[in-house]
Amino acid sequence: MLKSTGVGFMEKVQPPAKRKPAKKAKKAVVFFEVEILDAKTKDKLCFLDKVEPNATIGEIKSMFHKNHPQWYPARQSIRLDPKGKSLKDEDVLQHLPVGTTATFYFRDLGSQISWVTVFLTEYTGPLVIYLMFYFRVPFIYAPKYDFTTSKHWVVHLACMCHSFHYMKRLLETLFVHRFSHGTMPLRNIFKNCTYYWGFAAWMAYYINHPLYTPPIYGEQQIRLALILFLFCQIGNFSIHIALRNLRPPGSKTRKIPYPTKNPFTWIFLLVSCPNYTYELGSWLGFTLMTQCLPVAFFTLVGFIQMTVWAKGKHRSYLKEFRDYPPLRSPILPFIL
Repeated sequence: MLKSTGVGFMEKVQPPAKRKPAKKAKKAVVFFEVEILDAKTKDKLCFLDKVEPNATIGEIKSMFHKNHPQWYPARQSIRLDPKGKSLKDEDVLQHLPVGTTATFYFRDLGSQISWVTVFLTEYTGPLVIYLMFYFRVPFIYAPKYDFTTSKHWVVHLACMCHSFHYMKRLLETLFVHRFSHGTMPLRNIFKNCTYYWGFAAWMAYYINHPLYTPPIYGEQQIRLALILFLFCQIGNFSIHIALRNLRPPGSKTRKIPYPTKNPFTWIFLLVSCPNYTYELGSWLGFTLMTQCLPVAFFTLVGFIQMTVWAKGKHRSYLKEFRDYPPLRSPILPFIL
């Protein structure tokens, strides 16, 4: 730019310098200090310095594992209170009711085993055990009955239904179920196998016994029972597929299950856990088909246990989802 300074003279004037915008100050990251104490003794087990605020409990478990290799993440229970509930792996540190110096309590869950391994073991047992009684292998009944077959067609039908049920369970374990928890305590496999294997042997012994007598109402009772059994098996499978589709692979996301185009899922309108409802119906059908007291007892015990599970799941749905359908019952519509 030129500026006049008199006759015939011009002076070059520099344009005003542009001001550079001031740099925004970066937000300082506030790191957390995490102290982990033994839930029983209150002894300090680990101190983690400079933990990022967006760290999850799962990541804290991994850090703790580096200090204590004997406690891998799956066997760790991290909680805010020594007697409180375990925190979820996806819980974020900065969202928990703790200060920048957080104190957690650790409890050892014991040796763990995968859910898939447990299910495969506890379902394979009844399948094999029942067939041993069906084929009447030696040392079960009197020697003269070794490898003989029953003259009653309901015995063969019962074997097919029992085998179908457990084959279905095995295939669902491998290809359908998505587990929210990857492992369970190792001791549970012994308890579960005792339950399933023991009842399978008890039922199979009487159904395949050489002196077994068919149901009192004959073919009509057996056919009605078969229809109920197959209907509930299809329904149970349909519910498992619907629940699988609610959870993307590798996710622990929970959603409210609703009926789909499959008519077998319409029971979701009235029941929170229809998979247990159909399971109960299947065993009621098997009880009616065989008219066998051990089967009826197994059905009763299973119903009691499934009711406990269904009530727990129903409560968690109500707690987690404010818009949860109010008409639903845990396992039996309008009753229970």
